[in-house]
Amino acid sequence: MKLNDLVPNEGSRKKRTRVGRGISAGKGKTAGKGTKGQNSRSGVGGNLYRQGGNLPFFRRLPFKRGEGFTPPNRIEYNEVNVSQLAKFEANSEITHEVLALANMLHKVNNPVAVLGRGEISVALKVKVHRITKSAQTKIEAAGGSVEIIA
Repeated sequence: MKLNDLVPNEGSRKKRTRVGRGISAGKGKTAGKGTKGQNSRSGVGGNLYRQGGNLPFFRRLPFKRGEGFTPPNRIEYNEVNVSQLAKFEANSEITHEVLALANMLHKVNNPVAVLGRGEISVALKVKVHRITKSAQTKIEAAGGSVEIIA
């Protein structure tokens, strides 16, 4: 069998109708669109505001302000879990720069927040911008210390 022997199954492919190609083709003149009217013209439809006498879609929706508004000056944090900090050596100082060098930050310029998922057994000196209470208790229980940077 060769590539040129391959053919699709009988009836699985159907040739598309070429409309507007003369009277003998069966779809000439009006090309199956009838005579006159909006639907026989080109560029018909697509306008959600015109719905033929119905109340337009946009006016049917409830009028809301501020829904889904994201403040332009919000602070996005790089989130690091306690389980990710467990790979560092004991008594090492964990700062923004150290985490950036370890490729643990999504966006290097954003501040760091430590979250409490996972366990830690090594004592670390953590200096970050934000930390959860559970993460702080886990780090301090392991013999480490936490400092929050302004």
